[in-house]
Amino acid sequence: MENIEEKELAVGTFACTNCGADLKFEPGTHHLTCEYCGTENEIPQMEEEIEELDFNEYLAKKSDSEDTIIERYVKCENCGASSTLEPNVTSALCPYCSTPLVLEQAQDEKVIQPKSLLPFKLDKNIARDEFKKWIKKLWFAPGDLKKAALNFNRFKGIYIPYWTFDTDTFTRYIGQRGVYYYVTETYTTTENGKPVTKTRQVRRTRWYPASGNVHKFFDDILTVATKSLPQKYIYKLEPWDLENLVPFNKSYLSGFISEKYQIGLEEGFEIAKGIADPQIRLLIRRDIGGDEQRIISMNTSYKDVTFKHLLLPVFVSAYRYKNKLYQFLVNGRTGEVQGQRPYSWIKITLAVIVVLAIIAAIIIIANSQQGQPVN
Repeated sequence: MENIEEKELAVGTFACTNCGADLKFEPGTHHLTCEYCGTENEIPQMEEEIEELDFNEYLAKKSDSEDTIIERYVKCENCGASSTLEPNVTSALCPYCSTPLVLEQAQDEKVIQPKSLLPFKLDKNIARDEFKKWIKKLWFAPGDLKKAALNFNRFKGIYIPYWTFDTDTFTRYIGQRGVYYYVTETYTTTENGKPVTKTRQVRRTRWYPASGNVHKFFDDILTVATKSLPQKYIYKLEPWDLENLVPFNKSYLSGFISEKYQIGLEEGFEIAKGIADPQIRLLIRRDIGGDEQRIISMNTSYKDVTFKHLLLPVFVSAYRYKNKLYQFLVNGRTGEVQGQRPYSWIKITLAVIVVLAIIAAIIIIANSQQGQPVN
C-alpha cells in the first residue's frame, strides 16, 4: 500500500514579491499585504475539493502512512496548550492563560495536516470594537476588569483546531409507547360549609411495548479539538459558515497563531457521538409515537465514517482577576463574543442597598399619605 507523503512544512512568513519583506494575511481578503511597500500579494486559490478521510482506514494505517505536517510548537506549562509562535519573537505569553512561555522548549511535532480552514474575516480592530461593546454591557463587572480586558496586548488571533465527522447511523431500539386515556373519579369537597360529592376526569397512561430502528445521516458534526478554552463558550461561537471553507494554505496562517489539537481523532469522534445522540433519540421518540415515549435500550452502529481536520478563526483574550483566569472569545468570522466574567460584590451590595432604600422610601411615602385626613 502506497504511503501518503509526509509534508514537512513549518509555520513561517512569506516574502513580498516586490521588496522581499515579511508578509501577513489581511483578514477578509485573499492576499498578503506588505506593511512596507503596500504591495498586495495574492494567495493562490486552489480549486481542489476539500478531502474527507476515511476514519477507520486512517486509524488502521496511521502508524506508517499519516497525512502529516511538521510544525514547531511551544507548550504552556500551566494550561498545556501547544501553539505556534510568530517569527522573531523573543518572549511571549500563552494566549490562553497569559503564563510566560519558555521559548527554549519549543520543538517540532508531527500532526495531522488540516484539510481546510476558515480564514479570518474580521481584522483585529473590528474584533476589538465588538469586544468593547460586550465588555461595556457587563453588569456589576469590576472596574479594573474593564481596564485590563481592554488591554489588547493580550488580544490574539488564533486558529483553533476542530474535527468534523460525517457518518451514516443505524439504530435499533426497545422502548414503550404511552397512550393517554381518561377515567371518571369521584371526590368530595366542601361548598358553603357542606360536603358535596363531585366527579372529574383524570388522565392515565397505558403503556405498550415498542421496538424498531431508525436511520440518519450526519453531515459535518463539528467538535472542538482544544481543551484550553471553556467548552461552554466556544460552542456558543457557532454557527460557523463551513460552506466557505477553503483548502488548507499556510498563507492564511501568516501573522496569526495556530494551536495543536489536544483532543485526538478517536476522542473527537466519541464527542461527535454525544452530539448526535439527542437527534437519534428524537427520531426514536417520533418512531415510537403515542403521547409519551420511553427508551429502554438503543444500539447505534456508525458506518462510512469520514473526517476532516480544520482550523477556525477565534480572537482570544485571557485575563487574571484575583488569581482566577477569565477568557474572552470573539468569532473571527461573525464577531460573536462569548466569555467568562467576574462580579464585583461591592457593586452588587451597593445596588441592593440602593434598591432597598428606594423600596423603604416608597413605603414611608405611602404610609404618610394614608395617614393624611380626607378633605
